[in-house]
Amino acid sequence: MPDIVGRVTSDETRDGVPLTNLDQPLFDGADATKRDLVDYLDAVSDRILPVLRGRPLSVQRVRPGQAPFMQKNLPKYAPDWIKSVSIWAEASQRRVTYALCDDRRTLLWFANQRAVEYHPALLARDHFTHLVLDLDPPEGEAFGLVVQAAGLVRQALDDAGLAGAVKTSGAKGVHVFVPVVARIAMDDLAAATRALAARAERVDPALGTTAFIREDRQGKVFLDSTRAGGATVVAAYSPRIRPGTPVSFPVSWDDLDRVTPGDFTLRTAPGLLGDGDPWAEQMPEPQALPADLIEEGHTIPIARVQAMHEGKRRARAKRGD
Repeated sequence: MPDIVGRVTSDETRDGVPLTNLDQPLFDGADATKRDLVDYLDAVSDRILPVLRGRPLSVQRVRPGQAPFMQKNLPKYAPDWIKSVSIWAEASQRRVTYALCDDRRTLLWFANQRAVEYHPALLARDHFTHLVLDLDPPEGEAFGLVVQAAGLVRQALDDAGLAGAVKTSGAKGVHVFVPVVARIAMDDLAAATRALAARAERVDPALGTTAFIREDRQGKVFLDSTRAGGATVVAAYSPRIRPGTPVSFPVSWDDLDRVTPGDFTLRTAPGLLGDGDPWAEQMPEPQALPADLIEEGHTIPIARVQAMHEGKRRARAKRGD
């Protein structure tokens, strides 16, 4: 708030971080204030920091009266005590300076910046840590279908001798994380992800699909295998910029059909957690990926590339018509 000489003063300070405008609404439909966001992230800091630490971080912020936006570059006005890492981005042909959210005061600083969503990279320092499948429902509220599709992924994992953990995305889908041993090559990890999705699709092709082009999915759950390499995935325990401010929340495989994404919100999650950390507790030990899974994946076209070529082919065909 401004004082009598027009300077900005904080509502309070935590861990040396000034916190301002805490009683402002967080965003339209949030059913929460900025204070609620700060309090929530502070309450779960010992659970969310382990999944953020050492990983290049992108955040989604929301300012009053503005649309949410994704922030990758650490702002120049950020405190000098925030750690960062500079990475060359092939897509934009420039270096991006990402924050490393390694401690409580960095998390509090981001919360004060109205950073609601936390999207860490799958790359921790110099190695990839997880194989990830993102399960998205067809149009409409269809979480029950996503739960069924998660069963396909679980079966494919079992058949491959692998184990994973599952969480709600905080939106309409779920994320399956499979921890992998260090030093796996990015191309091999991406190939294994494609193969796992293809195997899950083969379990029940009427339910799940790997079709990247939306109109080709025909009402099925999309088994998204593109979260590999430099991709980010919203962190466990991260809030989402959605009505009611849901959070991405760990769920056991056996309980997945007993929950809905709306069960886990900025207001309810701390009480459901208690003193536990289900994401850490349910995460298996890092595993070596089977050679046949990697080999199969290398025979499957990269979804985005295949979709790009198919889109061009369809456009040419349409022009010809």
